Parts: sequence; C-alpha cells; structure tokens
Amino acid sequence: MTYLRCFWGVVWRELLRFVHQRGRFIAALVRPLVWLIVFAAGFRMALGVAITPPYQTYILYEVYIVPGLIGMVQLFNGMQSSLSMVYDREMGSMRVLLVSPLPRGFLLVAKLVAGTLVSIVQVYAFLLIASLYGIRLPTDGWLLILPALFLTGLMVGSLGLLLSSFIKQLENFAGVMNFVIFPMFFLSSALYPIWRLRESSPLIARIAELNPFTHAVEMIRFALYGQLNVEATGIVLATTAVLLGLAILGYNPARGMMARKGAAAE
Repeated sequence: MTYLRCFWGVVWRELLRFVHQRGRFIAALVRPLVWLIVFAAGFRMALGVAITPPYQTYILYEVYIVPGLIGMVQLFNGMQSSLSMVYDREMGSMRVLLVSPLPRGFLLVAKLVAGTLVSIVQVYAFLLIASLYGIRLPTDGWLLILPALFLTGLMVGSLGLLLSSFIKQLENFAGVMNFVIFPMFFLSSALYPIWRLRESSPLIARIAELNPFTHAVEMIRFALYGQLNVEATGIVLATTAVLLGLAILGYNPARGMMARKGAAAE
C-alpha cells in the first residue's frame, strides 16, 4: 500500500501540473497540427507516391504523416517532462521526493510513468482534432495503438530522464533539447519512409535505421493497423531498458548527479 500510495501521488501530481499548465497542452497540440495542415501538402510531392487520389492522400496522411506526428507529440512531451525535473531539482521539490525511504529507482519509474500518461492524453487529443480535420484512422487502431504509445512514452521519457540527471542548470536545457529532438525527429522515418530516404541518401537512411526513434514510429505505425512489428518493439524495449538504467545510475547519490553536485559544493 505504501508503494501504491506513493506511485499514485507522483502520477496525480504530474496530471494536476499538466491540467494547470494549459499553455503546455496547447503547444503540444499546435506543433503537430501545423505540420499536419500546413506542411504536409509539400510532402505529397516529396514522397513521390504515384497513386491517384484519394489513395494518395490516404497513404500520405494516415500511413506516413500521422504516426510520425504522434511520435513527435511524445518526443516533445518526454523532453518537457525532463525539463520539469530540472526545474523541480532547482526548486528543491525533486530532492524531497528522492530522499523518501522508498527506492530511488521506483520513484524515478513512477515519475516516468506519470509523464508517459500525460503524453498519451496529448496524443489522443491530437488524434481527435486530426479526425475533425478529415483524417480517417482505423476504428480499432485507437485502442490497438495504446501499448505502442506507452512503450514509446517510456523510451523518450527515459531519454529525458537521463538528460536531466546531468544537466545542472535550467538555462542549459533548452539548447540540449533542440540538439536531441530535431536530429532524432528528422533523421527518422517519421516523415519519410526508409525506402525513400535510401533512394535519396544511403547514409541518411542508415542513420535513420540506427535511430531508436525510427523504430518507435514504426511500432506505432504497425500497431495503428493491428500489426506487431517484433523487431521495432524489441529495439524500443532494449533502448528503454538501457536509458532507464543509465538514468537511475545518474541519480545515484554515490555516482551520478548528486555526487557531482556535492563535489562542486565542496
């Protein structure tokens, strides 16, 4: 009961913060919607899909663009959650959480799950608005996509958690976010299929294949149509385990961020 009460407290605090920060919610929706409405028209020619309408629009939006934009929502939310952790650490609330008698790893996982749930809420809000725009996704895909969203949220959240473990000042985090987010997003299959990237540049295609975010997008893309991409799911799970392990190690008071801050204070 103690673990459950602590877990629910962390999740509830994160949800309340999300509700009170309406600007964060609006920004999370505006960004992918701008890509969906404004820029997707230019991608129609770039993709070079030689299929007559309406199938061309269907392939462009529902198969390629929408899963990539779903990944964008979760990627930005993962970085935003880690930004809030840096802020909490500066304000002292993060220290209060980490000095509780419960295991540090459990507390960080609870924080990670809370951020993932927030990102899932944002994804479904985006899909609802996209459906009003005319995007028609499989009805059962709304439910089938949920496990993929949870795994993707854990992966990008673990990355943000790792970054927050060694970034000491809030001012430095914005630059790191841009340095991580944009290469991960653009050097992936979020907007272009791998085969198209390979025709344009084999090097970029290879980088995209090595990018774990590519596999997260592919996992979402397959799940949306009731299919399991075993390879992509395995890579996402392995990446999450590695990033989360490094993040927990980074928050270890004997080795990670806490030790460095103590040494700096001395």
